[in-house]
Amino acid sequence: MKVEFLNSIEEISKDQWDGIHANRYPFLKYEFLKCLEITKCVSSDQGWQPMHAVVYKEGKLIAAMPLYVKTDSQGEFIFDWSWADAYYRNGLEYYPKLVCSIPFTPATGPRILFSNSEDRNYVVNKISEALKELSENLKFSSIHILLAEKEEINQFSEEDFSLRTSYSFHWFNNSYASFDMFLEDMTSRQRKNIKKERVKILQQGITLSKIKGDQITIEMMEIFYQFYQVTYLKRGMRGYLNFDFFKKIIEVLPESIMLVMASNKNGDFVAGALNFYDEKKLYGRYWGCLEEYDSLHFETCYYQGIEFCIENELESFDPGVQGEHKIKRGFCPIETYSAHWIKDLRFKEAIDDFLERERAHILEYNQDRKALLPFKQEVMSELYERI
Repeated sequence: MKVEFLNSIEEISKDQWDGIHANRYPFLKYEFLKCLEITKCVSSDQGWQPMHAVVYKEGKLIAAMPLYVKTDSQGEFIFDWSWADAYYRNGLEYYPKLVCSIPFTPATGPRILFSNSEDRNYVVNKISEALKELSENLKFSSIHILLAEKEEINQFSEEDFSLRTSYSFHWFNNSYASFDMFLEDMTSRQRKNIKKERVKILQQGITLSKIKGDQITIEMMEIFYQFYQVTYLKRGMRGYLNFDFFKKIIEVLPESIMLVMASNKNGDFVAGALNFYDEKKLYGRYWGCLEEYDSLHFETCYYQGIEFCIENELESFDPGVQGEHKIKRGFCPIETYSAHWIKDLRFKEAIDDFLERERAHILEYNQDRKALLPFKQEVMSELYERI
């Protein structure tokens, strides 16, 4: 078994990659990762130098991991700025570091693709050994596996990686036949509040459309890209992704994309949200608007996505990180996980202590937030047993 590192995903073929990509998680698709690279959204200039890990056995690809050399912590969403600052204050370099992540995409999912015939624990052991050796040779301070599935995180914890717990808010489909059926699981008060928000959209003359990838035009994407950049500019920054990425991704990955567009009473587009999906889950990724309307963000980013999940029998909806306002709209607090290997043992001890205290806080926070969910008590009990 041999682990190699690639400076571009194009150093292997799409057929090889697809041969081990069984679960169809959209952000690990060859097309998605290649699109980030060829549009220069991911490059050394952007602080994301590809160094993908691939594992061969008897000349056949059996595993792969998206991997990047990072020279900052932008676009990761699992924040370690304080760790970098601690290194700096002690006269040490925190960057470069190795990061296994989907760039600019805080969506929990698999971080290693495996051939079905392989012993996964053994493969993770070999990958871990290779990553640590690479870090020693190239003087990386640390290795970070971000927002991976819990099983993968547990496997890396066996390789002396430290576990980090974070949180997110996800919606879960309770075999709903309609949006109204979903609302029936809520308390009367919150059911009325959501209905009022949706009525406000109609009263303001806003109509919404859910458009699947093969029906999305370049003109729609040009308008959506304006929304995306304007919304980032309101925060004093530019969006991470360029227009070439958006133009290319609808061309190469239409089967995984759903665009919500909102129009005013004159028929002009005023807001939009770009989502990805697979056979089980919807992922809300990018949003933007040119004009402010009451409740438009909730309708475009949440309620249209919930409708899409119900219509397509998807199991869950990950709308993106943060935002306690999601809770009373039916999004449940859940734990998410990352794993971190810190080369300097002095800092590892301090970081482990921090992570233990942070984990206790996150678990308490999530427990408190569960009490804010708007569901009937009998629904709540069944929901958390199921997820």
